[in-house]
Amino acid sequence: MPIQDEQQPIWFAGGADLAPAGQRLAEMVARPGILGVPGAHDAMSGLLAKRAGFECLYVSGGAITAAMGLPDMGVITMEELCSITKSLARATALPLIVDGDTGYGEALNVMRLVRELEDAGAAAVQIEDQVLPKKCGHLNDKQLATAEDAAAKIAAAVAARRHLQIVARTDAAAESLDEAIRRANMYIEAGADIIFPDALISDDDFRRFCAAVDAPVLANMTEFGRTPYRTADELEALGCKIVIWPVTSLRIAAKAVGDMYSELADKGSTQGLLDRMQTRAELYETIRYHDFEALDETIARTIVPETPD
Repeated sequence: MPIQDEQQPIWFAGGADLAPAGQRLAEMVARPGILGVPGAHDAMSGLLAKRAGFECLYVSGGAITAAMGLPDMGVITMEELCSITKSLARATALPLIVDGDTGYGEALNVMRLVRELEDAGAAAVQIEDQVLPKKCGHLNDKQLATAEDAAAKIAAAVAARRHLQIVARTDAAAESLDEAIRRANMYIEAGADIIFPDALISDDDFRRFCAAVDAPVLANMTEFGRTPYRTADELEALGCKIVIWPVTSLRIAAKAVGDMYSELADKGSTQGLLDRMQTRAELYETIRYHDFEALDETIARTIVPETPD
């Protein structure tokens, strides 16, 4: 993937003149090939994903709640979700597929969520067909809403959106693949743009599902789940159009930070960890420190200090 243009205006200065995020995502999905979408649990991870060449990001409810020290049971608020969405949209200017869980309520709540996420800069909202308290799609004993109630939420989201793409997630594959396919087609009839069948357990499941559903299919490559690990190319061959890695950035960051704290507690120094850190210069380059600095002529350009031996 190409490195993104680092010279687009920063949002303090008005931001880039871009088409609505939902329109940009729709154009990406319409291109040949599969769209790879990593999760970003904060603006820094989003900037790093963008520098690696990714064109779209996923905002995971599970990653956000874990970063807050909470379980993924639908306990975060709409305002908390929109806050992280806004910070990611401003920092990266990339289209964001945002995990809206069960929609924070019924039809009117879903409609408000759509408008709030559009205002926060999102490109798509994902609505799932569980009831509260919800669970990660790869866990046991999930409780499903009726297909009719779930389809009504999708229709409400479609009615409210201006440009936002609507991703309908079904967790019914744990019940049966046929039921997941039946629900997916109901959600398409209700207006869903993209279908997300979570926790499929075999290549044959993906082939059957993609063949039976007339909409772009999103695959979830979360680690330590029920779905076998597959590359983006392998998933494309099975019929998928989008693949997400929703919590990977958080898992990598949490493991690295945990290791750092262990070594710091043991040795009382971070000196042995320097080669595993983002340097000050790398940090400033990533967040475009000097571009912000240049907006105010009264601020002298910062000189990054030399690191002592």
